[in-house]
Amino acid sequence: MNSLVKLQKNLGLEFKDKKLLRQALVHRSYLNEHPDFETGHNERLEFLGDAVLEIIVTEYLYLNFSDTPEGDLTNWRAALVNAKMLYSVAADLDVESNLYLSKGEAKDKNKKSRHYILANAIEAIIGAIYLDQGFPAAKKFITAKIISHLDKILKNKSYLDPKSRFQERAQEEAGITPHYEIIKEEGPDHAKDFTVGLYLDTKMITTGEGSSKQEAQVQAAAKGLKKMNW
Repeated sequence: MNSLVKLQKNLGLEFKDKKLLRQALVHRSYLNEHPDFETGHNERLEFLGDAVLEIIVTEYLYLNFSDTPEGDLTNWRAALVNAKMLYSVAADLDVESNLYLSKGEAKDKNKKSRHYILANAIEAIIGAIYLDQGFPAAKKFITAKIISHLDKILKNKSYLDPKSRFQERAQEEAGITPHYEIIKEEGPDHAKDFTVGLYLDTKMITTGEGSSKQEAQVQAAAKGLKKMNW
């Protein structure tokens, strides 16, 4: 059984109750194959950790940015606590090598679902830290591992969604408001796939795909930001 020694070192703390940390790493699928495992799955810890993360990030932003409007603070908080950010934190801490997954889930190569599992595991770990060592330890962990990314988020304006960021840069750099056009629609009404083009004036910059027009536009904008080096 994984001793979790290296993970605790990466987290920067040692658990009094190792079972709490172990439970934070147990995906529901694992228990289908190991019903007698010593802990339950991590979803209740995730529920708790989500609330702890939100209050600590909110408090930090409230106290440190007293002149910033609520709307901006909301966007900054969302950028700090979203699944993409939490996945990157999980990758930095090497959480994946400690996950308890079913054989089928472990073999699944779907990046999107694995990213969500890892993001959820970070929330569960936060819940476990809170239960094991209290609010100060959870605050220290969140400040060091998550809030520390705020400067980069503000510098890159990554708190804006890709469409907003691309539009802002396009107007700054080219004086043009981008627009999107549907190139292709496939599939039945209840499960359509859309391909859209992102244009600056008449020039197509990139395309994006998704199960909705909005999703396809967001993907196109994200690809456009990379292509234009914005």
